[in-house]
Amino acid sequence: MALQSLHYTNGQFEVLDQLLLPHEIKYVTIKNCEDGWNVIKRMQVRGAPLIGIVAALSLAVELRAMTFESTDHLFEHVTKQLEYLVTSRPTAVNISEVNDQLLAKLLADVLSKKLSLKEIQERVITEAEAYELADVNINMTLARHGAEHILARYQGQSVRILTHCNTGSLATAGYGTALGVVRYLHEQKRLERCFCTETRPYNQGSRLTAFELVHDKIPGTLICDSMASVLMKEQNISAVVVGADRVVANGDTANKIGTYQLAVAAKYHKVPFYVAAPGTSIDVNLSSGDEIEIEERPSSEMTAINGVAIAAPGIDCWNPAFDVTPAELITGGIITELGVLAPSQLEDKFTTKDREKKMF
Repeated sequence: MALQSLHYTNGQFEVLDQLLLPHEIKYVTIKNCEDGWNVIKRMQVRGAPLIGIVAALSLAVELRAMTFESTDHLFEHVTKQLEYLVTSRPTAVNISEVNDQLLAKLLADVLSKKLSLKEIQERVITEAEAYELADVNINMTLARHGAEHILARYQGQSVRILTHCNTGSLATAGYGTALGVVRYLHEQKRLERCFCTETRPYNQGSRLTAFELVHDKIPGTLICDSMASVLMKEQNISAVVVGADRVVANGDTANKIGTYQLAVAAKYHKVPFYVAAPGTSIDVNLSSGDEIEIEERPSSEMTAINGVAIAAPGIDCWNPAFDVTPAELITGGIITELGVLAPSQLEDKFTTKDREKKMF
């Protein structure tokens, strides 16, 4: 059984504290939006799909414990809390998607004047809770599309995949995006090996992806970030498959720092480069990657590991959490639940209306 990033049952919500992995499996109880904001900001939970789900479920569990005087009071509270949750990690579009979709549905319910205050509150809770199941279903469909597309390139032969950061069940509600493609290939007995980068400075590859590969008995090999180019040269890599925190209208993709250099190396070595992105990570409201806000993280993430200093005291640091890969380097395609798309197809396939239909 794959690792579970969260448990949500009957309004009880807890998330796996990923800062403790791989040494300890411990769940943190979430009772309100402030708890949700904190676990996202501290990176106790991370991964673009997962943080959107955690934001939604944080709101749901908070609303279950509240009563409101009026629909205006409810609307003001939900608006304020969703806007607050968005500030926890600004680069990933998923929390903004939760914000936009829930507010749109809430406003529609309020304006309809056909539902009672209690009914509207329950509708918001139900819609927020729907994100978890929807994410798992989307990931499984996305993974199948990606795996079949890669296998078609190699006439069904077993393949060797390089991935970056963590995009598995720990970054989603279940199954995974890029690592979901790997998981599907393994289930079909067509995965020879998955190589994962350590993903400095936060080590999501060595701490989390390696942990998932070992836990799920998927053949895996860990490499240092600086080994990726020579790996492509010498180890017969079939494809690079990475996740995404935001894909904009022209196909430019923000993902964990280090993704851009993998795409450059893959282009040079003629290795197909894929981005696995559910519709909730696709933002057609931005025209290019130049418009994406890139989060910068504390220098302590670079200069220390688990509180142990590894850098010279006093050195200046630059620590962007993400980089942007230009669409022209995504040579394999963008793997979505609607199929594997060329960057030029995104705007037609993923309008705001399409995303709302797909999620609910």
